[in-house]
Amino acid sequence: MTLAAHVRTLGRGPGRSRSLTRDEARDAMRSMLSEGAEPAAIGALLMLLRMKGETAEEIAGFAQAAQEWGPDLPQVDLDWPSYAAGRTRGHPWFLLSAKLVAEAGHTVLLHGFNGPDAAVRNGLTDAGIGIADTPATLSRLLAQDRIAYLPLEQWHPRLFDLLRLRDVLGLRSCINTICRMLNPARARASVQGVFHPSYRLLQADAATQLGWESLSVIKGGGGEFERHPAKEIAGFGLRNGAPWEETVPALCDETRRLADDDAQSPGDGSFPAPQDHFQTAIVTGTAALALDTLGVADSARVAETLWAERIPPHAA
Repeated sequence: MTLAAHVRTLGRGPGRSRSLTRDEARDAMRSMLSEGAEPAAIGALLMLLRMKGETAEEIAGFAQAAQEWGPDLPQVDLDWPSYAAGRTRGHPWFLLSAKLVAEAGHTVLLHGFNGPDAAVRNGLTDAGIGIADTPATLSRLLAQDRIAYLPLEQWHPRLFDLLRLRDVLGLRSCINTICRMLNPARARASVQGVFHPSYRLLQADAATQLGWESLSVIKGGGGEFERHPAKEIAGFGLRNGAPWEETVPALCDETRRLADDDAQSPGDGSFPAPQDHFQTAIVTGTAALALDTLGVADSARVAETLWAERIPPHAA
């Protein structure tokens, strides 16, 4: 089926248009990823979906096709997408959280692109997280450190082109959600952050469509999987393949925004150490949610113990 046919399905008008089925969405994504895709048709389809609102079936079909289009990667335990712009997040403490999960013995794959926000990419090396530019490099880093970061533009350049259409269209599209749902290394568990709360249930429902086992989606700092320790956190997702919802209580009583965090890299090739309980709670609280997603019992205690026992990066 041509991409134009899918545009017609979405845009016929009141009483005649409808959402795409999962198979149609899968076919549409294959067309968009092909070299011969008509740019005007791609833009029309993405904006029609934005106006209508994406369904879980559509997101599942798009994500499945995009995953199939990418190269085969070594399987990991935990998938950790990072695609937020960071405007309401301070320092990317979640990178230390991901490191804690790896130090607990679980393989972790971070992947993403953050637009003009360079904090995540700049913080990777300081946090001791290697950047993989090829599947072979990824395999080496996972064997060495149990954690690695995969830049979207290097492992899936065509999908990256679709993501960057935001610069042309002036609006976010469903590609942002699809990137979060990629799970490129076929992990058994995934953690995802969103900026808009409505996407939490959409992504959880799409994961059900895809047959995932374990997922945690939260409204996180700047749209990343990073919890605010002074707020209750509503979690959505899956546990053992079944729908899961849970409200996680606040870890501290403090009126403070993540965006107010002014932590700076020491400039010596190390990641800044948390300076107070609030910053430490971001790290351990986020790690605890990730460990819980992996099925670790008493995950909060495990995360706090791991943090207390580790050698701080600035002292290594």
